[in-house]
Amino acid sequence: MIDVFVKNKVRLSVGIIWLFHISAIIGISLGYLDWFIKKTPINLGLSFLLFLLIYPINNIKKTGALLLFFIGGMLAEWLGVNYQILFGEYEYGNNFGPKLDGVPYLTGAYWALLTFITASILDFTKLSYRIKIIGAAGLMVLLDFLMEKSAPIFDFWEFAGGSPTFENYWTWFLVGIIFQSIIKILNIQGHRILSLNLYLAQFVFFLYFYF
Repeated sequence: MIDVFVKNKVRLSVGIIWLFHISAIIGISLGYLDWFIKKTPINLGLSFLLFLLIYPINNIKKTGALLLFFIGGMLAEWLGVNYQILFGEYEYGNNFGPKLDGVPYLTGAYWALLTFITASILDFTKLSYRIKIIGAAGLMVLLDFLMEKSAPIFDFWEFAGGSPTFENYWTWFLVGIIFQSIIKILNIQGHRILSLNLYLAQFVFFLYFYF
């Protein structure tokens, strides 16, 4: 009975994730960009809540890692936004929710979310320890690469000159390597189905608008 409840909870969560992302693709394609993009904090916030519900973050080790990635992500972005260190010269727009000194809180949450789900995706392969770390960091960079095309249009963030430099992707990869290494050191295991669907939903969304 408990297993059935858990499976139904996962199916419902996955369904909600895809519903929101596909609805946004259709709505924006039909010309309702402003309405849907302004709801980005709701979409990301809901995805994060479903992640917390299903993944789950249910012990001190996972909670500590979550806080570490949130704070680490916020700090990295704060250095980038205010001092042009790490990612290049850029600033956040108005559609990523409330900010702390120029950095949206959702950015920290997104760093944590993306770290956990990409680690989980690679954890269910038979690849070596090092390749899993590199591969998961690569998945993080791949999604960022797709997001960069739409970010200025959606008023998420924008780089000086209009496009990020190689520095942005290289730094993303290095930070990703550090975060992924921490997950491996702590031996944190996640939820494969939720992680894969969360990643794919965002991948499909940003890939669609990349072209």
